[in-house]
Amino acid sequence: MNPDACDPLAHTSMYQRAEEDSDDSDGEGGLGNVSRVIVRPPGHSGKAKRGHLCFDAAFETGNLGRVDLVGEFEYDLFLRPDTCNPRYRFWFNFTVDNVKQDQRVIFNIVNMNKSRNLFKDGMTPLVKSTSRPKWQRLPRCEVFYYKSPVHQNHYVLSFAFGFDKEDEVYQFALTFPYSYSKMQAYLNAVELKFPEAFERSTLGMSIQNRKLELITFDDVKKPDKMDPKNVIHMVVILARIHPGESPASYVVQGLIEFLAAANQPISKALREHVVFKIVPMLNPDGVFLGNNRCNVIGHDLNRSWNKLSHTYDNVYRYERHLVFPKLFATKCEDFCQEHMMFNADDRKSGTARRYFVEALSDIVNTYTLEVSMCGYFLNGTNILTQYTEDGYMRIGRNLARTFLEYYRFTNILPIPPVDELRPRKGRPRTHRPRARSKTRSEVRVRPKTTRAYAPISYTDLSICYDSATSEDGSPVRYMYGHGPPGGYGGFRMRPLIHQDQFSLSNIQAARFSNLDFTSDFRLKVPKAKVPQEPKMPPIEMLNVPPKPHLTIIDFNQLTRGGLEEATGAKPIEREKEKIRRHMFKSSSRKA
Repeated sequence: MNPDACDPLAHTSMYQRAEEDSDDSDGEGGLGNVSRVIVRPPGHSGKAKRGHLCFDAAFETGNLGRVDLVGEFEYDLFLRPDTCNPRYRFWFNFTVDNVKQDQRVIFNIVNMNKSRNLFKDGMTPLVKSTSRPKWQRLPRCEVFYYKSPVHQNHYVLSFAFGFDKEDEVYQFALTFPYSYSKMQAYLNAVELKFPEAFERSTLGMSIQNRKLELITFDDVKKPDKMDPKNVIHMVVILARIHPGESPASYVVQGLIEFLAAANQPISKALREHVVFKIVPMLNPDGVFLGNNRCNVIGHDLNRSWNKLSHTYDNVYRYERHLVFPKLFATKCEDFCQEHMMFNADDRKSGTARRYFVEALSDIVNTYTLEVSMCGYFLNGTNILTQYTEDGYMRIGRNLARTFLEYYRFTNILPIPPVDELRPRKGRPRTHRPRARSKTRSEVRVRPKTTRAYAPISYTDLSICYDSATSEDGSPVRYMYGHGPPGGYGGFRMRPLIHQDQFSLSNIQAARFSNLDFTSDFRLKVPKAKVPQEPKMPPIEMLNVPPKPHLTIIDFNQLTRGGLEEATGAKPIEREKEKIRRHMFKSSSRKA
């Protein structure tokens, strides 16, 4: 055997495995995550072959307790419950490798405790692989959520999947994971890029000795804070109380990144007038362990406040609470203000929001922002827009913009002048203006000519223009004396042909062959063939001079040669000869 050859079952995922981990681990019967568990078919002994799937969830934020092979291509997956609390089982995150080319399987997650969830509304799990690190959602046609009689009528999440590459490690998750290590790496990068934008400190340590990070944005001037008359406006944000709600970490990341931008005028104005205190991960132990709601000792931190609150009946406080959500709805198309509850939910007793409403002053507003794990519907439509990591971070950026509008609305931040609110219009910075010459050239006066304008006769002007439009977009023209009754002044009106026969472009295109210039310079146009209409009794015209709505043609602009050609007899005879030749050719072709 070649000593340099690699074991085909060697762990190829991005996670480091300990040497004492066994391939035959049974996952401790649901008490812990599976660790390199290879599922072999019944009756098979010896070394595993390609296609005997290897499951692993013994990594940060991982969750998968047990795997059973129930068919040739079907597996039942059991989620590990939260540590010290078997009630909560919903979050999952695991990897699969040692697959066969084009191997198709069915995974059944059989022990979810949360029957009301977004899988009923079309949400699907996420998947990525070693060579394709971007998360993708499984197609809806491959995912099913139903009551299974085989599993005691419990709700089961089943999805089919086909492995297309053998040397790949595939990872499946409920939604986009956001680990404690990722948060630490991000804060280190932001602190290195913007060293003076915020202050990073440790609020405390968790039970498993992990940091409770506290991020502070505070550029408020010191004299303002020392003056007792001035009130310091502060925003406190607590995130990731529940470990399974990883979208909250992306929202906070977008908010921190927006506030830390030094050259951003919105963030600069907010930092100079408002103090921001952000705890990006309040339950780091639960996040690290892959729990759904609890910390390491099984406590739901958002149900552990020592004082229950009731619904307040202060109408002024209620109206104040409405301001920020309404402004937020104008910034975020994915925020639905109709779903706001405002302490009318008794099931939320013991939450941080309800506790702070009772414990703090009545001028303090407290909110809980819930973000979907799947997506949102566009306003007034059934079009589902699925979230991505950047989509969640966009919510955080829009949250910062809403803070700006809110504090301007409450007169905390000055409203900029109108000139600054309007977008600046100008040439791009890459444009370089031309150097102006110091010597100015004299403007020459145009010499006077002996041009004389042709006289225009306003008799028998029977054309007027109406405000309506024709089918091709041009104005509809009406003629007095024709059309259905009910026109202006009792006149009957009908639309003329859409094309303007008296436009200069049509006159030039006709080569003046159909014009007869008489002594009074009036135009005679051949009558167009129109369908015959029933004769109506003559209408006596009123002797009211119509308005001179006529296109005036300056015949002095015509060239001398063109005028001679139009008025000469020989050119007219040549045009008649051309018409006769054309008719003769047409008749010979038909024969």
